[in-house]
Amino acid sequence: MVDIPLNLVEGTQTASQGSSASSSGMDIGIAIGIGLVILVFLLIIISLARRVLRRSQFQGMTRKEVQARWDEIERISKQGRMGAKMAIVEADKLLDAALKSMMMPGQTMGERLKAAGYKYQKISEVWYAHKLRNQLVHETDFEVGDAQARSAIHSFKKALELIGAL
Repeated sequence: MVDIPLNLVEGTQTASQGSSASSSGMDIGIAIGIGLVILVFLLIIISLARRVLRRSQFQGMTRKEVQARWDEIERISKQGRMGAKMAIVEADKLLDAALKSMMMPGQTMGERLKAAGYKYQKISEVWYAHKLRNQLVHETDFEVGDAQARSAIHSFKKALELIGAL
């Protein structure tokens, strides 16, 4: 029996060798394509993450807006006893808005203050001021003294500074 080589001319390939070569070339092309898709996807995710991290911590409120509202609260607080009451209520609302804009969990200001306490331990010092605000709003005959009002407003300011809003 005579052996007849399948490659009659050097450089030619058998049918099975040709299909495996083109198959491996196609596999490499697919792998490169998938790699490029993954790379583009990762670049998009990194870009979005950088935007989020560069953004202010406060969603929907700028520090300028917080400062402007705080300046108004301080102005109101100097307008007698009624002004002090209004300033306490407004300062409480401003702190609550800042906590909400930071996506602090909770249905009420009290719940948000508790949640904020895990990140900002000193925020618990504003509880007295918040309770004073609740008394002003819910007890019609409650009177606040000048020293109490100043202390409460100071506590709200310290809390806003603590969370970085002021």
